[in-house]
Amino acid sequence: MRRTPEPYLWLLFSGGGVVAALLLPVLVLLFGVLMPLGVLDWPTQSEFAALLDPLPVRLALVVVVLLCLFHAAHRIRFTSEEILGVARFDPIIAILCYGAAVAGVVVAVLLLF
Repeated sequence: MRRTPEPYLWLLFSGGGVVAALLLPVLVLLFGVLMPLGVLDWPTQSEFAALLDPLPVRLALVVVVLLCLFHAAHRIRFTSEEILGVARFDPIIAILCYGAAVAGVVVAVLLLF
């Protein structure tokens, strides 16, 4: 029987959904609503640098980016195949979606390290 990476992709999809549901609303509330309205002050560059200085924080951010991007890639892959009816191009769509997610993670790693 041939092994497939599909269970691992579903695992990343599930983890990304949980991370996106728990963390992204808080980030949108902080950086998209409260800070632009002046309820909270914007952090200075030195405060951001101090926040990103510890290695565990940077690793956690990479994991958050990784899970969210793979969640989005999986959702885009299957939604485009179902709605557009292009399931026969599944290998190409999968390579494009997951390749874009990997590229995004590489960019995040380069920016954070």
